[in-house]
Amino acid sequence: MPRAAHQCEARAMTVIEVSGLRKAYGGRAVVDGVSFTVEKGEIFGILGPNGAGKTTTVECVEGLRTPDAGTVRVAGLDPVADHDRLTRVLGAQLQESELQPKITVREALELYAACYPAPADWRELAARLGLTDKLRSRFDKLSGGQKQRLFIALALIGNPRVVVLDELTTGLDPRARRHTWELIEEVRASGVTVLLVTHLMEEAQRLCDRVAVINAGRLVALDTPEGLIARAAHTTVISFSPSPSLGAAELSRLPGVASIREKDGRVVVEGTDETVDAVVPLLALHRVTGHHLRISDATLDDAFLDLTSAGTAAAGTGTGAAEGTAAAGTGTGTAEGTAAAGTGTTRRAGTTAGTGAASAADKETQ
Repeated sequence: MPRAAHQCEARAMTVIEVSGLRKAYGGRAVVDGVSFTVEKGEIFGILGPNGAGKTTTVECVEGLRTPDAGTVRVAGLDPVADHDRLTRVLGAQLQESELQPKITVREALELYAACYPAPADWRELAARLGLTDKLRSRFDKLSGGQKQRLFIALALIGNPRVVVLDELTTGLDPRARRHTWELIEEVRASGVTVLLVTHLMEEAQRLCDRVAVINAGRLVALDTPEGLIARAAHTTVISFSPSPSLGAAELSRLPGVASIREKDGRVVVEGTDETVDAVVPLLALHRVTGHHLRISDATLDDAFLDLTSAGTAAAGTGTGAAEGTAAAGTGTGTAEGTAAAGTGTTRRAGTTAGTGAASAADKETQ
């Protein structure tokens, strides 16, 4: 079903409601007044720089952290007070989790399926996630990507109404990543609500109906991916190698120009559609040939950087907490293809709300 249709249907019920959420560690607020709602059947993304407060926010939704202020409700349940009931309706795939080293994939799937009154068919999940030929393999013999796929299966095995996926495709190769995206779209089509935390902008742009951007503990934007892209300082990038050279002063007078830079003889102009319309006539006027001219649209990467750049400097002065070591990569979609890069952070939590899988617990600094 198209994304727009899901959005219309979703408006009938709010499944996750976060209002005025605040959480501090050592007197320092890492989540400061965050509010948002997630509707039934929606894939809702959470983006933000490292240390922005994403993980703490999601852990409050999962019932792994107790808010200092504000309210959180998931399917009408308080994640802390109603935690046992919550585990029946919410599945979670943490960013970093562990199982007993000698347990096999089949044993893990059967064990987790036994914890639910009406579990999904674990054989079907294994097949959809490419784990059928690994059913007899021990957990400690799996690759990082295979472990990731196993934890996704464990998050879904209870037939949850809500599933939280943190760095969904970290460690997966491009083919496995796209198959996983297709699986999540199928899960959503079945009526499951998905809360997705990711640093991979291509993933958010492909999957999410709406995206919340958190920076320095505050919600700085909430919109569709398309709506966020429209907020970018520029919406179009034009690049070419001029022969002969063309002065920046001439280009700066074009309508809608946001920036101009030159590297290795190649000129890159960021602007709007008006800028594109004006570039070719300008080159013709000055008898300049624009070799290898490329025109690309702004991406979610561009919007993300615009929305978080101001807060990043502040985070460097002590407002950002350690949330891993990932750098959100940038990418530019061009007429010849789309390149979007992103890397995951290191998630640290206690116990998953939905699957019960043990995660590497340590001191919470997020």
